[in-house]
Formats: sequence, structure tokens, C-alpha cells
Amino acid sequence: MSHQTPEELRRSAEKEWEVLRERLHQAPLKPKERMALPQQEMPAQDPRERRCNMEEVALGYTEEQARIEAERCLQCPTAPCIAGCPVAIDIPRFIGEITRGDYQAALEVIRETSLLPSICGRVCPQEVQCQAPCTVGKALKDPFASVSIGRLERFVADRAAGSSRAPRVQPDTGRRVAIIGSGPASITAAADIRREGHAVTIFEAFHKPGGVLVYGIPEFRLPKRIVQDELATLEAMGVSIVPNFLVGRTRTLKQLLEEDGFDAVFIGSGAGLPKFMHIEGENLVGVFSANEFLTRSNLMKAYNRDEAATPIFDAPVVAVLGGGNVAMDAARTAVRLGAREVHLFYRRTRAEMPARAEEVDHAEEEGVIFHFLRSPTRILGDQDDRVQAIEVLEYELGEPDESGRRRPVAVPGSEYTVPVNAVIVSIGNDSNPLLTATTPELETNRWGNIVADETGKTSMDRVFAGGDIVLGAATVILAMGQGRSAARSINAMLAEDRER
Repeated sequence: MSHQTPEELRRSAEKEWEVLRERLHQAPLKPKERMALPQQEMPAQDPRERRCNMEEVALGYTEEQARIEAERCLQCPTAPCIAGCPVAIDIPRFIGEITRGDYQAALEVIRETSLLPSICGRVCPQEVQCQAPCTVGKALKDPFASVSIGRLERFVADRAAGSSRAPRVQPDTGRRVAIIGSGPASITAAADIRREGHAVTIFEAFHKPGGVLVYGIPEFRLPKRIVQDELATLEAMGVSIVPNFLVGRTRTLKQLLEEDGFDAVFIGSGAGLPKFMHIEGENLVGVFSANEFLTRSNLMKAYNRDEAATPIFDAPVVAVLGGGNVAMDAARTAVRLGAREVHLFYRRTRAEMPARAEEVDHAEEEGVIFHFLRSPTRILGDQDDRVQAIEVLEYELGEPDESGRRRPVAVPGSEYTVPVNAVIVSIGNDSNPLLTATTPELETNRWGNIVADETGKTSMDRVFAGGDIVLGAATVILAMGQGRSAARSINAMLAEDRER
């Protein structure tokens, strides 16, 4: 489909809204009429322009688009969309406020359970969460035709930017809680714990807070000013954020509890240890983990070559290995850094890719070249140990594996080489072992993730955990859901302490 400019989408929506508004004055829409309304396309930068800049790709709904999209909601009594949301936002209620034109009220509904609407509206995979059980999508037999809940969430958050109030905080309880890490699970836990009047301190290993929201997700998908605004809300609530503090080195977990006077600890340090393929040539110059590549670009602004002191590898032809959102981010960042060609290799088909369909579409529009049913067997170097090519093996799909996806089966003798100058490995992350290595009391599983029950309780007294450190690499909203569960447990435990 050809790219429609934001101006074309705006004019089209204005005409549609004018007709719809007249119809709404006559009588409420019937369900069939609501399902007949056109889903509103997200305005976006032209692919030819955006591949040369770091500005946000998706530009957000206009007011008319948001009003039309909100009218598509059937306001189902059973609200299956809420059950699909890991933090249980009252989705029909906030969409109902949009239909009445009260965007501040819509935002307040979201903020009852989520402190990060601007972020979640941009990066959460709504198509497999809240939008998956949407009645509209079910009726139209297309999950991508569901009500665009995430886009509406972003609309109300952006519309009210700068005008929202920090959540109310209960009187001081005298209790202190330490939060390790400052990503989405930690931000959510910190907000919910602070609401109850407990003092909260976030310890962040990097020089900037935000976790994966800052170092992992590119500017063109999540502008960092938005993350800073959300963190400013936390600070306005009275949460203290301490950067450059590596728990396990600066202080141990036991010291926080036994010497520094904290009554509970929440660990939300994420999964930041990159996995590699363990193939020949991974030590060559020009091979990077997606973590390092994206951290240099996102956190250290290495893409701004005229001002940033942090170097980043300059390669005309780049290979990206993997099929998730991080792989899409790495490939699209390589395009913006000036690579002439970016090739992405994935050993299954597009249908099995874990990346969001929208991100794959955007990558294709920006010129990323996809090689499905392909995986490298080795990386080849020149006489100076610099990457010069990868050897690739072809695959075909066999029977489903434990994930339900069809297992890739190698085709013997199908190897061939592709000339490249850099390789970015994006096949997932494990948990950094530093914290658990210095805290043997914490039980971990065979992947190094901290073991926690459904309430976030770990094997160590007064220590809770959630997010990627428990789940492995997951989504922002799933991490937030775990942060919320752990916060409930911590608040309940501290309330019991006060009653004794």
C-alpha cells in the first residue's frame, strides 16, 4: 500500500468525522454501524525521509481520528480487552471518555493503573494483548482490525502532556523500600509503593535512569523526552533516583537490608546479558550484540557523530541476526546510521517472527532486506580479523516445538556466503549474574533468572522481583504487570508490620 501523508489522513478523517458527528446527534450507533467504521491509520513519516533521521516515525492520531476510532468500541459488558491487559486498565471507560471529548478524564482512568501511558501506547504489543480478545476484531475475523487501543492510549497521553498531576501520595509511614533498576517494572512498583506513603529509592547502574526504555528502544520509536517526563512524575511523587549505583558492587543486597535500613527490596534489573550463537568468527572485529549497538546509539547518542564522544562502528553492509523487536530496532538503527544495505536473517518465516507486525512493516518500508528460513553457520574474516562475510544455511519448517511454532530444520549442503562488514547478534538476553552471584540466598533457575512466585516473592525474606529478571526478555507491559503484583505484596507486608 502506498504511503499516505499525515495531511491526507487528516483531511480524510475530518470529512469522516463531520458525517459521523451528524449521525451521532440523531441516535447512538448500533453495533453493526460501529464495526463498519473504518479503522484509522496511524500517520507516519515518509519512509524515504525517516530512514535518514532519528525522529519519531509514528506521529500520533489527530483529534478527529481518535474520535472516530473511539466510536468503533462496542463498550462490551464483559470487557475482554481488560483481561488482555497485564495491568488491567479499564479500557472501555477510558475510550468512553474519548467519545465524550474529555481527554483529561480518559488519561486519569489510565493512570489509575498505569503510570506510563505515553510509553505503553507506543511500544506495547497490543495486538497480542488487549486487542487480541477485542470483540470487534473477533467479529471481523482479523485481530489487526480490532479497536486501536494503543493508539488511543497514546493520543490521550500526548494530548494531556505536561498537564497531568502526579498521583496522590498517602502520609509518610516511616517505611523504606529499595528498588534495583529503573526500567518499566521498577517504575511501576515504585509508583504503587510510593502511593501508600512508603519512602522509595531507585538504584540505577547507568548514569541515566529508564532502563531498557532509554538504552534499548531507539529514539525513532520512543523519544527519550517522554521517558524523562514519566520519571519526572515519579520524582514529583517523592521517589528518589540514585544513578551510578551498581547493587552487588557499590552495595550488596544484604547490606541494603541489614545495614542501610530498607524494609523491603524490589529487584527489577532486567535481562541485560546478551546471548551469542557460539559460532566461528564471533570474536572478529565488527561483531556486536544488539545491546551494545543500541546502547551506544540510544543512551550515548553515538548517532550524533558531530557531538557525541562515543564511537560507533561504521559499516556499509550490515547483517542482523534475529527476528524480535530488538532485531528490528538494530536493523532500523543501522539504516539510519548510513549503512548502504541491511540484511536481516531469521531461521523461521515472517509468520513466526516474534517482532510486532508494525515494526516489521516499518523495517521493510525503510529498505531492510529480509532473509527468511536462513541462519548463519559462521562469520568469515579477512587477514586483519575484520568481518568480511557470513556463511548462511537454509532451513525449512518441520513439526511444531514447545512454543507452538514450527521447528526450523536445516537443509544439508545449502550453505552460501553473503558479503557483509558488520554483524549484529540479536537472539535474546540472559540475566546479568552479578547480583545473584553476590547474593547466594536468591534462588535462580537454570537460565539465571530469579525465581519468584505470582506475588513477586523470592526465596529471600523481604526481597521481591519482577520483569525481565524473572521472565527473561519480555515486553514493557508484562514487566509493568509484574511490578504491580510485587508492589501489592510489598504494601501488604508493610501494612502487616505496622499492625504488629
